[in-house]
Amino acid sequence: MNYSEYLQLPDLLACQKPLSDEHDELLFVIIHQTTELWMKLCIHELRAVVQHVHADDLPPAFKMLSRIGRIQSHLTEAWETLATMTPADYLRFRHTLGSASGLQSHQYRLIEFLLGAKDPAMLELHRGEPANYAELAAALQAPSLYDETLQLLARRGFALPTAVTERDWTRPYVPSPEVEAVWLTIYHDIERYWDLYELAEKLVDVEYRFQKWRFAHLKTVERVIGFRRGTGGTAGAAYLATRLEKSFFPELFSLRTEM
Repeated sequence: MNYSEYLQLPDLLACQKPLSDEHDELLFVIIHQTTELWMKLCIHELRAVVQHVHADDLPPAFKMLSRIGRIQSHLTEAWETLATMTPADYLRFRHTLGSASGLQSHQYRLIEFLLGAKDPAMLELHRGEPANYAELAAALQAPSLYDETLQLLARRGFALPTAVTERDWTRPYVPSPEVEAVWLTIYHDIERYWDLYELAEKLVDVEYRFQKWRFAHLKTVERVIGFRRGTGGTAGAAYLATRLEKSFFPELFSLRTEM
């Protein structure tokens, strides 16, 4: 077996099929295809992290969360490359997208569900793709990474309300003052709770980098199409701005004010 065969390069390099003759469409296609590849790896790592946290086996989870951070850096940097495309460049081929939109990326939605941003309404966007729909439905109904983290805290003896530990996993997580109090206990005694403190900081890093990715996405959209509506029917940049307000691990940020 040679390099090309191992990586299945003929198939991989045949996947780029621009629908116009415009020079910049290949850039647009490759950026989004490579983003999906990085997200595939991110999902692979996130699922393993969830399993290790569930098993209270944190050292491997730390390594995987660090790797996810590096993956997120690649994802954010991709917007820098796409931003070299001017509005005039994009508008020459935008019509070829039809109603195709990043909003329809089931892998992006899966990452959100795994991290804890549950929204049953978003599942409906994928009903026309049975395999993707089933995968997302399973993730929606399962505890997220943050849910598993809070379950771990409860197993370690911290007092958490049943509204947190025995809730409907399909619903968005609601911040809890009791959860914040537990995290404050951990942050005020780092030596005693070192592994839980380290887990918390790894989660903060994941959210920090995810928000940088969201912000880079927003600013690239503003730079290329301004405030036009998105091809998928969203409000475009205005919609992306609302996503910046969403937090996966809210108490890990609110506790910083209380410390």
